[in-house]
Amino acid sequence: MPEMMTDKSTKRLIVPLLPLRDIILFPHMVVPLFVGRDKSIQAIQSAMEKDRKILFVLQKDAKANDPEEGDIFTIGTLGTAIQCLNLPDGTVKVLAEGERRARIVRFIPNEAFHAAEVEAMETPYTLTLEMLALMRSLQNAFEIYAKLNQRITPEVVTSLSAMEDPIRLTDMMVAHIGLKLDDKQKLLESGHPGRRLEELYRLLRTEIEILQVEQKIRSRVKKQMEKSQKEYYLNEQMRAIQKELGEKDDFSSEMRELELRIQQKKMSKEATQKVEKEFKKLKLMPPMSAEATVVRNYIDWYLALPWSHCTKDKLDLNEAEKILDEDHYGLKEVKERILEYLAVQGLVKKIKGPILCFVGPPGVGKTSLAKSIARTMGRRFVRLSLGGVRDEAEIRGHRRTYVGALPGKILQCVRKAGTNNPVFLLDEVDKMSTDFRGDPSAALLEVLDPEQNHTFNDHYLDVDYDLSKVFFITTANTLYSIPPALQDRMEVIRIAGYTEPEKMQIAKKFLI
Repeated sequence: MPEMMTDKSTKRLIVPLLPLRDIILFPHMVVPLFVGRDKSIQAIQSAMEKDRKILFVLQKDAKANDPEEGDIFTIGTLGTAIQCLNLPDGTVKVLAEGERRARIVRFIPNEAFHAAEVEAMETPYTLTLEMLALMRSLQNAFEIYAKLNQRITPEVVTSLSAMEDPIRLTDMMVAHIGLKLDDKQKLLESGHPGRRLEELYRLLRTEIEILQVEQKIRSRVKKQMEKSQKEYYLNEQMRAIQKELGEKDDFSSEMRELELRIQQKKMSKEATQKVEKEFKKLKLMPPMSAEATVVRNYIDWYLALPWSHCTKDKLDLNEAEKILDEDHYGLKEVKERILEYLAVQGLVKKIKGPILCFVGPPGVGKTSLAKSIARTMGRRFVRLSLGGVRDEAEIRGHRRTYVGALPGKILQCVRKAGTNNPVFLLDEVDKMSTDFRGDPSAALLEVLDPEQNHTFNDHYLDVDYDLSKVFFITTANTLYSIPPALQDRMEVIRIAGYTEPEKMQIAKKFLI
């Protein structure tokens, strides 16, 4: 026969109010609470001095230290402070038991602690066949959840499966399900037990689906780990067999050779530590694995860069003037400014002045002038065209997490030069552009700034590389498209187009 539940009491009470940050106390729950706020401690003390009744209610913003009337939900749980214990750090441990849902009718002004007039919420209901079916479905779903969760004891499952009261069933079950606070508050505020059963069943099915997906992921990861461990074990067995048979262990020989190269390479302390760490990881990996190839390429890049190797400057201004005259006709003012710049370079040794920037129309000899400077100084020459570059990663490199990642073009050119002090021509610096992938001109600022480029950090290597010994020269057709911050780093030398008499002389001396 359907059972009819009636409202037991509509009596209103004035009780202390305890705002909770990250927990909701449901009826029939017994939980320990740690209280540290002054008003909350005084509310508990007031309750302990009287009938121990207190309203436990969730605050809307967990970060609020002193919640006001609008910061607290209006529906909470009227309960009893069973036991109260003062802790050495000044906080209070309270053993609280929830009794029934209650609604705040009005807040009572009180400076010492929060208080409110509350009335119990007892919704009359008829236990229908649909509710009985929902209870059974909920109990069956909870058994599945407990098997997946593995932290719920069999005693709890047995106890909940035997419950026949829908209100008590939902309130007790919520305590063992990892729901969000918002969902728990909705369940607390839900009036009719039938709607409460339906909502909890929906949330429980969602949690079961999430746990099933997590279980699949764990199973897949476990299989992958077992496969890797099996491959490692078989590879070790193969090496042992080859050693017993006297066969050459190519991988071990390669590792010894690589270790010797690392020991002999003169790198910075930071780079040496990084390479040694990666080498230790490489030795533990299966030789044919994809990750081993990635780590090996990473180490090879460190070993290929010229960390300490440099060419000796042989700067002779008379020889420099002779080379410039041999390679270029005319351009008297340009040559004088270049010789002045080189003279200062020879005196100071480590110049921290602006970077040379040749500006002029195509074909006036900007690139060949840079080559002549490299020849006069006895340095190697590398060129990087920046025309059309719009990705910052072209300068700084890609991070190792990307597939096929490489260092930026700056370090690629330094590696190509084979020395850490080449003459480095950044061609067409006015043709760079900006889009959603970043601003390459901003990355170039660090490269060209003598105060910063001794600690240039490429995203791929992820360690500082010293570019301060590199002799940078830039070229451009116009200045207006170069960002002002970048122009400030440069000493501009304008090269005008050739006149008709100069073209005739160039044709006679260099072309015919």
